[in-house]
Amino acid sequence: MPAHPLSLSEREEIRVGIERKETDEEIGRRLARHRCTISAEINRNGGRGFYTVTAAQARAEELRRRPKQCRLVADPVLAAVVTERLEAKDSPMTIARELAAGTHGVTTSISHESIYQAVYAQGERGLRRGLHEGLHRRRRRRKHRTRDTAPASAAGPLGTFNPISARPSIADERREVGHLEGDLILGSFNRSAIVTVFDRASRYLWLADLPEGHSADAVLAALVETMERIPTTLRRTLTWDQGSEMARHADLAEMTGITVYFADPHSPWQRPTNENGNGLIRRYVGKGTNLNVYTPADLRAIETRINTMPRRSIHWATAQDLYTTAVAMTG
Repeated sequence: MPAHPLSLSEREEIRVGIERKETDEEIGRRLARHRCTISAEINRNGGRGFYTVTAAQARAEELRRRPKQCRLVADPVLAAVVTERLEAKDSPMTIARELAAGTHGVTTSISHESIYQAVYAQGERGLRRGLHEGLHRRRRRRKHRTRDTAPASAAGPLGTFNPISARPSIADERREVGHLEGDLILGSFNRSAIVTVFDRASRYLWLADLPEGHSADAVLAALVETMERIPTTLRRTLTWDQGSEMARHADLAEMTGITVYFADPHSPWQRPTNENGNGLIRRYVGKGTNLNVYTPADLRAIETRINTMPRRSIHWATAQDLYTTAVAMTG
């Protein structure tokens, strides 16, 4: 429901405006409402030729009545399909889109927000308890956004480095494959880790294991091995946070030809591709676990799953398709 729904008197003014043959914009200006609000109000109540104040007001009051039966409670078949897809670790956005397209044999319209609300209701809105385990963050409840007022800690022993402000502007535009973001996913008690690297433009993912710990030497070796999987011409930039595991960034640049940049302290939004991508990876490796149990073959399987998953951020294409095309164009 809108924060400021139209009132009866405003609906009367809309009717008068229709009779005067005013445009939606003119009516909206008179009521201090956006023209889209006026247009939506008229269209959902029969259009200009059939709009009546009494019918529009009655419809609005009926839609505002509470309580309403949750969609997933009212439709057990739909709830079963949504449950199956959540158990397969599909996101609510992907589920909503595929239901609209009839991908899994059921064609219907339900918003991703309705699915999220049912998941977080823990058994009270048509879905069983525990399905939050299939979401990116695996939170039982939504996390309220709060401003972090903690003082910034000292940077790691990186020495002289390239700040993100010096990174080429084309990396921000996501038009050119080869501008990468990297990070570590840490296991239980910070005793194990996995290297994650994403391409900003295509969202393509590479993973590397760290069986001997995540020291600067181990991370350097893992990243050199990862870069060998990337064509030389597509090793343009790598952006990382200011963690001590990147103390040998100068050696990495010399050995692989890639230019390394570092985000500002406590600024994860400067590496959004990696931050969001790590949430996807957590579906498959979980938090509070020993990440050393995942073999290189396991990591390749996770890569394949994520790289072949349609993504909203790239207009429901797959990272593999975009990256493979870019590689082919480099010859």
